[in-house]
Amino acid sequence: MDSTFHEIALLLLGAAGVGLLALRLRQPLIVAFILVGLVVGPAGLGFVKAHDQIDLLAQIGITILLFLVGLKLDLHLVRRLGPVALATGLGQLAFTIAFGFLLCLALGLEAVTALYVAVALTFSSTIIIVKLLSDKREIDALHGRIAMGFLIVQDIAVVGAMATLGAFQGEVGGIADVLATGATLVGVLGAVLLLMRYVFPRLVPVLGQSPDLLLIFAVAWGTGLASLGEVTGFGKEVGGFLAGFALASSGNRELIGERLASLRDFLLLFFFIDLGSKLDLTTLGGELWPAAVLSLFVLVGNPLVVLGIMGYMGYRKRTGFLAGLTVAQISEFSILFIALGISLGHIGEPALGLVTLVGLVTITLSTYMILYSGRLYAGLEPWLGAFERRHPHREMAVEARARVLGEAQAVVLGMGRFGRRVARLLQGAGVRVVGVDFDPEALRWAEEAGITVFPGDLSDPGVVRALPKGAGAYLISTVPKVEANLALWRGLKEHGSEAEVLVAAFGDRDAACLTEAGVQRLLLPYANAAAYAAELVAGELTAGKATMRPEGL
Repeated sequence: MDSTFHEIALLLLGAAGVGLLALRLRQPLIVAFILVGLVVGPAGLGFVKAHDQIDLLAQIGITILLFLVGLKLDLHLVRRLGPVALATGLGQLAFTIAFGFLLCLALGLEAVTALYVAVALTFSSTIIIVKLLSDKREIDALHGRIAMGFLIVQDIAVVGAMATLGAFQGEVGGIADVLATGATLVGVLGAVLLLMRYVFPRLVPVLGQSPDLLLIFAVAWGTGLASLGEVTGFGKEVGGFLAGFALASSGNRELIGERLASLRDFLLLFFFIDLGSKLDLTTLGGELWPAAVLSLFVLVGNPLVVLGIMGYMGYRKRTGFLAGLTVAQISEFSILFIALGISLGHIGEPALGLVTLVGLVTITLSTYMILYSGRLYAGLEPWLGAFERRHPHREMAVEARARVLGEAQAVVLGMGRFGRRVARLLQGAGVRVVGVDFDPEALRWAEEAGITVFPGDLSDPGVVRALPKGAGAYLISTVPKVEANLALWRGLKEHGSEAEVLVAAFGDRDAACLTEAGVQRLLLPYANAAAYAAELVAGELTAGKATMRPEGL
């Protein structure tokens, strides 16, 4: 009889029961599932024996989660948000390590232990944050995207820290192998970019003809690159993220995301149970007072430094505050980092109890802080003015784009020759028209033609959100890629848009795909031009024959 099957079945039943209780009490499910892990783990009843199987399911769940994070970060988004994500991520790391180290020394920790704990406090849980923001539907909001950016910076820092410790342990083989790991990561990133440019644009549309096959490919690609990341040393988390990033510019990314969301949520249940079951409460000892101080430091200090950096870079205090809340907890990697330090003999067991307790407190409280972020901001807003510039130029630029787009009578998406011609004719007819494109050359040509334009990509949910959606607005897509047009159409339907949508189809196959998706008004540039030319010539020939006949009689 397979006891593992029975264990997992009982775990699922227990999680469902505790989850239902948490739902009735209006408590976060994440906290409930971690509690289940604590109860069934060694610190509780000791019920779980199938640790390896649960850990495997948890690892696949993490891979799919980070795959979906990468799936939402296309190259255009990286170009726009890369600087603020890098500055915020590195700034928060530097602040937490420096001040955390001094605080740990003040609490009486030895220098090496203080350094380990300070580094551990810098790691925030990408898995938990992505889950919370996804549940609140804020993953595509401005603060959610910036948060994802600097959390990825943190994840790369985690890989570097663990690889460096591995070098001291002799597992990696010294600093040379650490550098080799970095070089491998750069090589894999280069290969991913080549696949994005030359392979996936052709392969993914073919796979998209079968949604089931597309789902299997996505999971295989994500777990495969994650496995490569683990083997080569830069980590399965980074590998899973890169796998999703490689498909982020695909027109099928929305379909992939929809199909993987339920699988992600199911498998992440095992991650939270696994996390709870691995928390060793017997090591807490007399660490309550230091843990309380360090928890307060993480819950307050980390968000404040993010808020300060983003305010300096030109974002509003609300955006900085909401993004800052995402670093108000430590990660499961913090506990692993301390455990590795203990195995190396650098620090003692009490450090593990201290960081474990900080993790329990900050994960639990930050979950509530994020879920009720709106109320929390409303209460603290009067005291946050010092963290905002008089003119938050970066966010004002985003708002200006949204305002101009929202007030336009017609938006032409795609500023190629056809799109520019349509926009100029509409302007000549007195219509308030705005153009959108992500190609710098196309934007420059449109501006030279006197067309108001903004950079944007049809697959970017932020662009779709900013488009006018009233019944009197017209949205005209002249983009030749049918995948991008399908993504636009699905996004507009999700937002309940009532605008008139006209989509250009540059071939019979594209027209069939758009019609099947529900697009009712198609523009057929080639077919219409051919029909006009034939009608014009035939009309002139017919008129010529009609006038020649009387002369010949």
